Amino acid sequence: KKSEQELKDEEMELFTKYYMEWKGGRKSGNTSYMNIPRFYYRLPAEDEVLLQKLREESRAVFLQRKSRELLDNEELQNLWFLLDKHQTSPMVGEEAMINYENFLKVGEKAGPKCKQFFTAKIFAKLLHNDPYGRISIMQFFNYVMRKG
Repeated sequence: KKSEQELKDEEMELFTKYYMEWKGGRKSGNTSYMNIPRFYYRLPAEDEVLLQKLREESRAVFLQRKSRELLDNEELQNLWFLLDKHQTSPMVGEEAMINYENFLKVGEKAGPKCKQFFTAKIFAKLLHNDPYGRISIMQFFNYVMRKG
């Protein structure tokens, strides 16, 4: 007869063997879970000075890049000038309007930073009950200032 310790050792050995077979068998089947990107990284501890500096530097670089993507005052003035120049009559009260054709023309002239705002999706989002299929220049400009 085997001792109690020998039985536990044998049980653990069998468990490990079967577990490794099971784990190995699943791995070879579907490995799509390996394509899921990692989205959480723990914050560095106070004593991890190098990791803290790296985090600060990467945050600064990220904010600088985002800042360069924003429209500066001159670019916003140029955009307003182009929108005003290409408005489509008739006005609705005091509000200037623009149709899709002129909207696309302004998009071509406005520059690369503005290109992201001149899409059919954004035009459709701002399109309301205008009988001529136009959007308000002021609404579009406010949209650009909020999103950009």
